[in-house]
Amino acid sequence: MLQTPSQTVGPYFAYGLTPEQYLYDFKQLVDNQIVSPIEHEDSITIIGKVFDGDGAVIPDAMIEIWQNDGENQLFGRFGTGTDAQNRFIFHTLKPISVNGQAPYLSVIVFMRGQLIHSYTRIYFSDEATQNETDEVLNSIPTDRKHTLIAEKKGNLYEFNINMQGENETVFFEI
Repeated sequence: MLQTPSQTVGPYFAYGLTPEQYLYDFKQLVDNQIVSPIEHEDSITIIGKVFDGDGAVIPDAMIEIWQNDGENQLFGRFGTGTDAQNRFIFHTLKPISVNGQAPYLSVIVFMRGQLIHSYTRIYFSDEATQNETDEVLNSIPTDRKHTLIAEKKGNLYEFNINMQGENETVFFEI
């Protein structure tokens, strides 16, 4: 079997994980609506884009988020090509603090050209007090911490992922 164009990780990537992004006629098993904003008035929306080293939007990345805050274990997946503006969008609950850590979401980025996915976190700008004391966030050089913090804008959070370049997002080795 030949490698599928722009899908280094194999043909199952599009077909099995984000079929709607590639216009297959069936729904994916896990999506971006982790909780319904209608049913959960305390839900949050996170919107962002994935950029390459030249600042161009990556239209076919796949983003997964996960949280385990002691009360909720939630998981979601979204392909940036599913949205007309090539964004990822998640509807979830804002995580709570666990063991003195600031609230955060774990993020995994999959995209063409990557043989191994990238891990990062989303912290929240309106949790400044807890962010200041978070052990993991404080292990990051001060001039790079902003790459892990989603900015609250109205009733949503904006979080962009830069794969390379001047504003490269901090990624973690697991």
